[in-house]
This record gives sequence, structure tokens and C-alpha cells, in this order.
Amino acid sequence: MKVKGAILALAIGLVIIVLPIKWSFALLSMATLSIVAFLWPFTAFPFLALSIPLGSIREIGIGPAKVGLTELAVLLVASVWLARKLALREEWRGLGPIFVPFLVLYGAMLVSVIQAPSLEHSLKELLKWGEVLLVYLILSTSLKEKEIPWVMGGLLLAGLVEGLVGVYQFFTRTGPEHFVVMGRFMRAYGHFMQPNPFGGYMGLVMPLALALGLGFSLDGEIPWRLRLGLALPCLSVALLTGIALVMSWSRGAWLGAMVAVACVVMLVDKRLALALGILALALILLVRPPLQPLLARFQELTVWPGLEDLRTIEITDENYAVVERLAHWDAAVRMWGDNLWFGVGIGNYEPVYSAYALPRWPEPLGHAHNYYLNIAAETGLLGLGAYLLFWGWVFFQCFKAIGSQAGWRRALLIGAVGSFVHLSVHNFFDNLYVHGIYLHVAALLGLVSVLRDLCARQ
Repeated sequence: MKVKGAILALAIGLVIIVLPIKWSFALLSMATLSIVAFLWPFTAFPFLALSIPLGSIREIGIGPAKVGLTELAVLLVASVWLARKLALREEWRGLGPIFVPFLVLYGAMLVSVIQAPSLEHSLKELLKWGEVLLVYLILSTSLKEKEIPWVMGGLLLAGLVEGLVGVYQFFTRTGPEHFVVMGRFMRAYGHFMQPNPFGGYMGLVMPLALALGLGFSLDGEIPWRLRLGLALPCLSVALLTGIALVMSWSRGAWLGAMVAVACVVMLVDKRLALALGILALALILLVRPPLQPLLARFQELTVWPGLEDLRTIEITDENYAVVERLAHWDAAVRMWGDNLWFGVGIGNYEPVYSAYALPRWPEPLGHAHNYYLNIAAETGLLGLGAYLLFWGWVFFQCFKAIGSQAGWRRALLIGAVGSFVHLSVHNFFDNLYVHGIYLHVAALLGLVSVLRDLCARQ
């Protein structure tokens, strides 16, 4: 045993001496995290959650894809999960109620590859959805009920940290000049490089924090001091992420958040929803001047032309963003029309875009800025149908579980529904399956699966 320890110490010493200091530090950090995660697997989930917004800090480009902290976190979690299954012979739980519809969706994506002109772009997208499936499986097959708070806490902590970054950017005008709004503030964009995905990420965290905060505060079965101690941190995260979401200046995020908050409050308590609705209306009527910049932002949507006018409409500062988005919608619609059943290939919207671009909009934005049109263009009617079927089944499972759960479990499910509602609404104006956000969605799907499994066993 002493000999083995000496050999290990010698190997570590050689690594430190031979490799550059940053690589030595990275390898030793990963080794330490791996050992800790193997002994206490629940500690890996907060690391995974934090890697979602912070993943762009250090990335390496590999073809059209990028590998960074997020991919390392997924690798760590997956390695620990597999090692414990093999070494400790841990029990395998069922694959969960969402697994089969997920396979159907993934199968539709695979079928679309036969049409793809760029296999590299298809592989990038397939790997991304493969990560979603992997994280879902890890949680659904191994997460214990007592470990759920570690996942919840990690998701809320990551949202809190990234929200603080966005608030700092907004008030200090830290960022590119074209993000300036009202002449003195900066659109919050966090580590996502763009305000829209940042706003979308805030919109996924906020409903979860709000539902948990309201759930804890209204739970009469726990002492009031504990209730306050649990509710206040969650409501604080909800408030901060909500403020950061507004500061993103993303209309898609605003719309998604409004619908998500309404759904969360309605599911928690209908009387509370009515009271808050009246209060919100009164605030809008009484405090209208401070809200004028937000209302003006929505009024810009009145310049939306029809798709048939995109070739002739005059471009102005006021309508540029709207017309640009519509031009990409138009390209997606025509792609889908030419490839009705199987699309142009998963991940291939950008490579194919030039063949469908309108004269004044030659540059692809990477996606159609409407995920429903995007997946229809890339995977055809088969993929769009599988995607809608998948999310319809997810919502069905969520509502089924909400009816049979109580306390924090019910609040968590309501929060997941709120997050999925935001995702569904915001995806009409953007694509939120970017920058690691899809792993946040995967974690929520895993939590829903675990709670649904607990319902079935009760």
C-alpha cells in the first residue's frame, strides 16, 4: 500500500514539474473533483449547473463546435455515474417516462441526416442533444430524493451568479457599444455573448425560484422560521433573475417570463394569482412613466411587416431587428417547403441558408430565430411532429405529477412547468438550445422524471 502511495505521489510530482502550471492545475483540479464526486456524487451537480452560464470563459474550437467547461462538467458527471454503476454495482432505476418520446425525437433528427450537406454541423447538433439525453438519464436513473436539493440549489446558484453579472453590466455599461439602451445603460448579456440567450436563461431560472419560494412560504406543515429561511433565498433569486431578465432588453424573454409567471402563480394558488394580477394592473396604470421605455420596446413590434413585403420594405433603425428576424423566418419556411418531410438535415440551417437568403440579408445568424421553424426546416414534418409530441408528453407528465404531490415537490414541479412554458414561448422568437442552456433543460427533465417515479411508487 505504501509503495502504491509513493508511486502515485511520484506521478503527481512529475505532472507538476513537466507540464505548464495551468495544465498541471487543471489536471489536478479535475482529479480532485472526480474523487470528491465519486465519493459524494451529488456534489457534481452544482458544478454542472455553474458550468452552464460560465462555460464560455474558456473554450476550444473543434470544427463548428466548441468544447469548454460545460463539456468537461458533463464528462465528469457521466464518468462518475458510470464508474459508480460498474464499481459499486449501484441499482439501476427505470429510464423514466420521458425516455421513449425523447428517443423518437432523436430518431427523427438522425433520419434527417440523410439530407444534410454538412455532416459536421449535423454531428454538432446530434452531440448536443445527446448530452441532453445523457444528463437526463444520469438524473432519472440514479438521483436519490435526498439529493434533489443539490440539483435545485445548483440551478438557483448558477442563475444568481449570472444574474449579478448581468446587473453589473447593465449599470456599468460593460460591453459592446451597440448594446447601449436609453443612452446610459447596457443590455445585460452575461457570459452568453448576446442579450437574448442571457434573457432566456434568466427566464428558465426565475419561474423555478419563484415557485419554490411561494411553495415554501405557503407550506403550513413546516415551522414558520424554517419556512422563512427556505422561502426568502428562493424569492431573492427570483427577484434578481427577474430584474436581470428585464435588463437583457429581450422582448422574447419578457413575453416568455410573463406567461411563465402567470402559469406558476395560477398553479400555486388561484386566489394569489388574482390578487397579484390586480396589483400588476394597478402598478402599470399608476406608475406608467417609469415603464414607458419598456412599453416603447413592445410598441416597436407594430412595425412587423408581412413576409411578402420583406424584399421591398425600407430598412430603418426602428425596424432593422424585426425585419432581420423575419427574413430568417422566411428562409426557414422556404427550406421546409422544399424539404417537407425530412428537412435539410439537423444542424444544417446555417450551411443551407445562402440558397434561401433574401437579397439584403446574406449573413446567416446560425439559426432561424424561431425554433419551431428551425426544426421544421432542418428535420421536416417528421422532426417537428416528434418535437411537439415530446413536449406535449413532458407537460402531461408534469401536470399528472403535480396533482399527486405536495409541499416542496409540488413546488418544484410547478417551477419546472414555468421554465418549460418560458422555453416554449421564447422559442417562437429565438433558439434557447445554445450556450449550454439545453443542459439546464435536461436537469429539469431529470428532476421531473425522478419526482414522477416517486409518484408511481407511492
